[in-house]
Amino acid sequence: MLSRHFLRSKVLQEVYASQMEGKDAVQAGRDFEYHVGKLNELGVLQVSLMTKVFETAAVVIEEGRRKFRPTDAEKSPNRKFLGNEFLRRMADNFELKQHTEKWGGCWETHSDLVREAFIEFRKTDVYCQYLSHPDTDFKQDKDLAVMLFRFLMNYEAVVAVMAERSLLWEDDFEQIAQYNFMMLKTLDEDSFNEAMPWPVMYDKRVDKDEMDMDFARQLLRETLVHREESDEMIKARLQGWEFERVALMDILLIDMAIAELISCPSIPEKVTVDEYIELSKEFSSERSKLFINGILDKLVLELRSQGKIKKSGRGLLSEEGGEV
Repeated sequence: MLSRHFLRSKVLQEVYASQMEGKDAVQAGRDFEYHVGKLNELGVLQVSLMTKVFETAAVVIEEGRRKFRPTDAEKSPNRKFLGNEFLRRMADNFELKQHTEKWGGCWETHSDLVREAFIEFRKTDVYCQYLSHPDTDFKQDKDLAVMLFRFLMNYEAVVAVMAERSLLWEDDFEQIAQYNFMMLKTLDEDSFNEAMPWPVMYDKRVDKDEMDMDFARQLLRETLVHREESDEMIKARLQGWEFERVALMDILLIDMAIAELISCPSIPEKVTVDEYIELSKEFSSERSKLFINGILDKLVLELRSQGKIKKSGRGLLSEEGGEV
């Protein structure tokens, strides 16, 4: 489920950590695997909160009915939410239950927060509109569930709990929430059931996930093993710049780009160059994209002429810098 762009950003963070902490490629590889595994945990924590809120709703509604002086609405509560088919299928999904037992236990210790989140959600227009329709169908239940997920992921107390659980998640929370949001929207009535394999951020059973992870592993290894050689290439092409004064993040981005250009024959040169320019916008300064683009333009032509880049297909850079 993780995009290659996102995996490149995780590799960049590991390359940076290796530079700062003096780790070798083997240790960096182990740490990278651990950090990706933690993304699975984060993803499950996010969606398992929905099922916990679903369970808690029944308790809250029943408590209202049993008040000493309940309101008319509390005496005869609208139970439509408790019959939400989409959330029920989530709660019954065998794999999600297993993942929740492994990773989602923190919500048991934050029952007050879960309760508070449901109480606040039922004040929203989307919840009230959902209850106002006497009839329901799977699509309506799904739309409400997706909006519940969005509400929870923007609830400050929820974000704070997850940030406290792992410092690694501070930068990843929003991106993983976006992946989960899109995943929930793809679940359909015909295939979504208790036996369906639950989608996680990185699933070894999924060929695409494994191919993308193999790409990231190779990129990390090749970048670290050949970093000194790559740095020498960069030094030779600096005009009016001292290598030591170039931003470290820019150097690391170019190191990664060189590794990808040489070791990933199936990825067009243009794709690689564009990816690292985009990463520079996220992780470096405003002017970095111009510097990185300039250096990579020179390196692509030189590496190709030396026979170190061997690629074919659409999207490649021509000798003049245009697209083939």
